Amino acid sequence: MPSLGKLYRPFCDHVVRDNQAQQIQDAVSNVEKHFGLLCQLLAAYIRKTARLRDKADSLVKEISIYADTETPNLKRGLKSFAVELANIQDYRTAQVERLEAKVLEPLKSYGTIVKLKRDDIKAALLAWSRESKQMAQLEKTRQRNPSDRHIISQAESELQRATMDATRTSQQLEETIDNFERSKMKDIKKIFTEFITIEMAFHAKSLEVYTNAYQHIKDIDEDEDLEVFRSSLHPPEYLSRLGIVRANSKSSFDKSGSTKPMPGSFQNQQTPNNRRKNQLEDEVDDDEEEDGDDEHDDDEH
Repeated sequence: MPSLGKLYRPFCDHVVRDNQAQQIQDAVSNVEKHFGLLCQLLAAYIRKTARLRDKADSLVKEISIYADTETPNLKRGLKSFAVELANIQDYRTAQVERLEAKVLEPLKSYGTIVKLKRDDIKAALLAWSRESKQMAQLEKTRQRNPSDRHIISQAESELQRATMDATRTSQQLEETIDNFERSKMKDIKKIFTEFITIEMAFHAKSLEVYTNAYQHIKDIDEDEDLEVFRSSLHPPEYLSRLGIVRANSKSSFDKSGSTKPMPGSFQNQQTPNNRRKNQLEDEVDDDEEEDGDDEHDDDEH
């Protein structure tokens, strides 16, 4: 009869393997869950970045169109700013492409890796299950045919093969899951190192370009453009007419000043209408004097 240790060893091995299998499945499931979520969120992040680039391209176009309607200094400053903003979008395009290649794709590849690890776990579980069945079959054979050494020997051989297969599969699974954990940690470090490097490169370039853009806007001379705007309110032909009117007014003023009457002379202070009225009155007085002289002569005769 087999010893108590030999009876309980397969049971203990079975319990240990079950615990190992559960831990391995939990580890793989954890990676599958969280890498999947990271993949979805990073994909959304990249899409949002690409949309931001597209919106910025539209903004660049509108700034350029608006600049064409403005005064020279403002136009020049806005055009230069639009060029710098467009350069940033070129860097953003490179950012999107690098994130997709060096961050998103490695994460997506873990979908296939997880599937392969699950296949390895299934193979190990199947081998362990065959071993358990052969062990149960051997016990039944021993109970039913305790004296039939041939049948018992065959059952023991089948159990030995199943045990060797289960042991080999267990070792392979342990090596596989060990490599999986090591690769996972290296990959996650590399993925987020790439993410940080890509973001830093983009923002460093953007800061340099934004500095230039800031200077272009600061260099806009609003006073000079304001003078241009004011000049546009008075076109050249208007200024010419205004100059003629002013010249004529000055000439009339000079002429009137040259014939200014002397102080104290009432006659010189009279207006042309008053002078005409006084002239008519003088002529009437002369006629009356002549009529008076003629009557005096008639009386003498």
